Amino acid sequence: MTILILGGSASGKSKIAEDTICSLCSSRKYYIATMKVGNDEENIERVAKHREQRREKNFVTIECPSNIENALKEMDTQKNVLLECVSNLTANEMFFGTEITSIEDTVNNVVNGIKTLAKECDNLVIVSNNIFESGSEYDESTRDYIKALGQINRELIDVSDEAYEAVVGIKVRIK
Repeated sequence: MTILILGGSASGKSKIAEDTICSLCSSRKYYIATMKVGNDEENIERVAKHREQRREKNFVTIECPSNIENALKEMDTQKNVLLECVSNLTANEMFFGTEITSIEDTVNNVVNGIKTLAKECDNLVIVSNNIFESGSEYDESTRDYIKALGQINRELIDVSDEAYEAVVGIKVRIK
């Protein structure tokens, strides 16, 4: 089963995703982390908070900031996976090479990687951000990123069996 969890910043989507994958599987689960943490104190704190939330939930963490299908190499035959998060994965695929990857190539790389992952997983819960409602003006590369993430989310909802939006910590079914 593939389930997509969408939500804005601090909407509760991580907890909802963890609860969802835990309800599907009580044995070992894989947590694919896509954030490039670096030395940013806020990111370090966020990662520590998320690791604490998962501490007693039987997760094995796999750091995989790009080429998400490569995470499969670190899994055994039973694959119950939480992928967090598509917005980081999209940024990593688009901006961290030697040049900015096109919208089309970014969408193809991310979607095809996740489809490969989904085919191999018993259960896959995918977390992505809803960043499309601010109405602010952005530079061209940020607009390209937002466009790519929007296309990716639309394709992921099509391949997902179920989809939910996290709204102030509440799981609202959208598919």
